[in-house]
Amino acid sequence: MDSLDLGDVVLHYADTGPRDAPAVVFANSLGTDFRLWDAILPHLPAGLRVIRYDKRGHGLSTCPPAPYTMGALIHDAERLLDALGVRDCVFVGLSIGGMIAQGLAAKRLDLVRAVVLSNTAPKIGTRAMWEERIAMVESQGLSAMSDTIMTRWFSKEFRESPKVAPWKRMVETTPPAGYAGCSAAIAGSDFYASTAKLRLPALVIAGSEDGSTPPDLVQELAGLIPGAHYALIRGAGHLPCVEKPAEFALHLNDFLRAIGHLGAKP
Repeated sequence: MDSLDLGDVVLHYADTGPRDAPAVVFANSLGTDFRLWDAILPHLPAGLRVIRYDKRGHGLSTCPPAPYTMGALIHDAERLLDALGVRDCVFVGLSIGGMIAQGLAAKRLDLVRAVVLSNTAPKIGTRAMWEERIAMVESQGLSAMSDTIMTRWFSKEFRESPKVAPWKRMVETTPPAGYAGCSAAIAGSDFYASTAKLRLPALVIAGSEDGSTPPDLVQELAGLIPGAHYALIRGAGHLPCVEKPAEFALHLNDFLRAIGHLGAKP
């Protein structure tokens, strides 16, 4: 495990693979840590530099006082990649991670040559909706919300299996200030104008059973970026990399291959 002290936050990250290989960076969703991507790692081709990190207030990163701004979350990612000497990465972001990806691509095209935007949108929900959730987190804690979150996140089949238990526990053990802080960042974000100006390769992924960012919303995002490829993973909810890791990785690998971002074969 590695950590980077940025002064206002210490980010926990994993950096594997050759340092001179093409980099793929993963940013996870609200209420999860970078274990979100564990199931797809065995399906990735050799010869990549794979970087995963816990955003502020999540996982083993530190939890500054809430609220956070999306600008701060984007700046965290920017500082991490600068510190690791990363350039021209493919940035894979899911949900709030996908919002970070949109903002980082608009700000630093030297860092990001392509994006994979999974189960996300230029704007997610309303400010009133997020303020209601923040108030609930602060008054009742995440355990009071975890069942509802699982319903939004996963297909019925997955929710009714033992596989859901670790994800429910992951949500419940997220620092309340981290969850509330990132919720405030989402509440204040609208990337419609800046994302519509992006001109870079993009893969946009949706889950047919997603109750947080429904497929129509995700497909609208794909329509904002000229040439973006849209992929719908059937039978998966908000976290298709968890429910359908092989299918998620297939779309990702095909995209990496199409844009020439694969490293040397073993």
